[in-house]
Order: sequence, then C-alpha cells, then structure tokens
Amino acid sequence: MIDLSTQYLGLNLKGPIVVSSTPLSETVENIRRMEEAGASAVVLTSLFEEQLALESKALDEDLSRGTESFAESLGYLPDFNDYRMTHESYLGFLHRARSVSGIPILASLNGATSGGWVRYAKDIEEAGADAIELNTYALTTDPAQTSAEIELQLLELVDGVCRAVRVPVAVKLSPSFTSLPHLAARLEEAGARGIVLFNRFYQPDFDIETLEVRPTLHFSTPSELLPRLHWAAILFGHLNIDIAISGGVHSAEDVLKGIMAGASVTMMASALHIHGIEHIGRVLADMNYWLEKHEYTSLSEMRGSLSRRFVPDTSPYDRGNYIKTLSSYSLRQTVAAF
Repeated sequence: MIDLSTQYLGLNLKGPIVVSSTPLSETVENIRRMEEAGASAVVLTSLFEEQLALESKALDEDLSRGTESFAESLGYLPDFNDYRMTHESYLGFLHRARSVSGIPILASLNGATSGGWVRYAKDIEEAGADAIELNTYALTTDPAQTSAEIELQLLELVDGVCRAVRVPVAVKLSPSFTSLPHLAARLEEAGARGIVLFNRFYQPDFDIETLEVRPTLHFSTPSELLPRLHWAAILFGHLNIDIAISGGVHSAEDVLKGIMAGASVTMMASALHIHGIEHIGRVLADMNYWLEKHEYTSLSEMRGSLSRRFVPDTSPYDRGNYIKTLSSYSLRQTVAAF
C-alpha cells in the first residue's frame, strides 16, 4: 500500500490533493463529496476585504451618498449583493463545515491591507478553522508606490494575523514579486507556516464594439503549472515553511511533478469544475499506479527530488535555461529550413 500522507501547516493530511478556494465548496454536501473522493483538506471560498468594509452600514451609506453627482464613484467597490456570503453567514458555514467534516477546513481571507484583518482572523479561528489562508491579491496602479512599500504592507498584514491567532497561517502569493526567495524568508520570519504558489490574475478583456472593459474568468490549464514548479523547486530546502502549488493542477502527473519540485500539497479547483468532484479519486488512483510501477512506497521518498537543491545541473532553474531554450529552438528551426 502506497503511503500518500503528507504534512501541511502542521496538519497531518491523508493525501497531497487539497481543494483550493472555489464556489464548489459553498455547500456542506459538496465538501462531503470532496472528502469521499479523496481530498485531504478544503480551502473555503474567500471572505473579501471589500466585502467586510461594505458590511459597515455607515461606510455603505457614505459610499452611496453623492453617486448621482459623481458617476465614477459607482464603480469604486462592487455592489454588496455581488457577494455570496456575509461575514456572519461565512462564520456560520465554516462552523457547520468543520463539524461535519473529517478533514481539515481552511478559511480564506482575500485582501491587500491590514485593516480589520486581525479581528476577522480571530473570528475565523473561533468558528473552527484548522488554518487560515491569506489570499493576497493586490494590483498596484499608483506609480508613486514602490515595490518595497508593497512588500512591507504584506509583511505587516501577515505579522499582525500570525500574532493574533494560534492556528497556522499560509500566504497565497502572486508571481510578480521581484525577489521571491527573499520575500518568502521574510514571511517565515513574520510567522507564516506556508506559502501558496500562485494566485491567478484575472485580467479584464476589452469589448471593442461597446468600448467596455469586462471581467473575464478562464479555468486554469496544465501549462500554468510550469512557473509554480519552477519557484517551488527553487525555494525547497531553503525554508522551514511548507510550499503548496495552486494553479494548473489537473492530473496525477501534475501532482507528482509538484511533489518532486518540493511541494507538500497541490491544490485543485479548475479541474473539478471541468471534470467533477469525483475527479480527485481518479487522480489518486493514477498516482498510486505510477508510484507502484516506479517502486515508490511513499510520497516522502520523492519530495524535492527534482528541486534545485538536489539536481546535479542547476542551470535549468537559472539564466542557463533561458539561453539553452532559445538556442535549441533556433537550431531546430535552422535544421528544418534545410
């Protein structure tokens, strides 16, 4: 019997597949199905910073006043009805999900500033969350704001939450930080127990007929896995915090690659929307087959085996990969021309 167990954020998990934040986990029945299919933990949908702000009646009224005169203020924040859950309903659902589930339930806070995060993190802990994922989705449009200021803001947020709660905290990052190894080390110092690679940016699309900018959502594809593997392999062995890979995980091969890069767990969402929740069981069965065929007895035997720390040639993770890739492509094209 292959041992698929792993540890993430100090939690003992039965396998390496965690359900990432998705609307699929907004019902207790679906969470039960995820557990039955083989998910080792579930990250609930996010509680948004803007949502918490709008729940303040006074702020909501202030935002509404004057919108007749200043049309641009209408788009400052989403309409309150756009959110599926209020703060109280989120905590209630978290408590119910935790009470009926035999696997860890992680709550998700989505935002970019400290604000009232500490208080809400405490509420989430009291509602029964086994861990908290800080989903730090921030887009900087102010040219006066420096990268150092952005990182400091993130570190202050993480430090405040980690000091306020006893449950482990993971930080979901974007891939756009200029020195990810340095930032990851500082997040560890701030108290984070894990990092999640990476947040997916949802860029707007342009409608050239109506001259409108519209939000778009596309499911991930396996090709998105590559930068996550790259950075997990670079970070593995240089941190004492866990690494999770999220984005582009669709198959057993994707999960195995993530573990070989150094991840403790891989997170799946888009694949479940495409193939159904039971897809988790099929992926685990394929993993077992591959591991048995290659004579592994556990996941721990292979973790980090393809990380930068353990491969004999580190050039694929450095500038050498850039040079080799472009050079080999040019050579192939030249040979084909003859």
